[in-house]
Amino acid sequence: MADLIEAAGDKARLLYAGVVTPHRSCGICLAETFNLPTRPFQALRRGGLTGEGQCGAIIAGQLILGIMLGDPNPTGSVTPRLRQGMLYYQRSWRTRLGMQATDSIVCNDLTRPLGDFFGMERTSACTRIAGAVAESVQEALEATGSGVHITPIELTR
Repeated sequence: MADLIEAAGDKARLLYAGVVTPHRSCGICLAETFNLPTRPFQALRRGGLTGEGQCGAIIAGQLILGIMLGDPNPTGSVTPRLRQGMLYYQRSWRTRLGMQATDSIVCNDLTRPLGDFFGMERTSACTRIAGAVAESVQEALEATGSGVHITPIELTR
């Protein structure tokens, strides 16, 4: 299980950082990590495109859990697995990132202190967040017994 969780974090870091593969937004890299269609995740880039919304990686993690653990019936109740997974996820990413429940996850609040949005310090911080979120999602899926596994990516240069 630890290898799978580490693989999720490594895959998200590689997809986000743009070092070996073209850069992706934080939400898109999480969708790619869990083999999901990326189109709806485009709206999560830079906190809802404006920086005023919540961190796209963190919100992507919630959406992935909803897709994988939620009731496919839109009028259905919250599934016990989704509730369990979400509680696990919220504790996990906060612990991994050293954040308290009262800390802001608004994109501009997280990135403004890091200088230029396109600079290396901000990119490195967001890459770390994307990796931590991927690890937390994979752990939450494992904790709920979902049996969902990510597939390795093939990197091209």
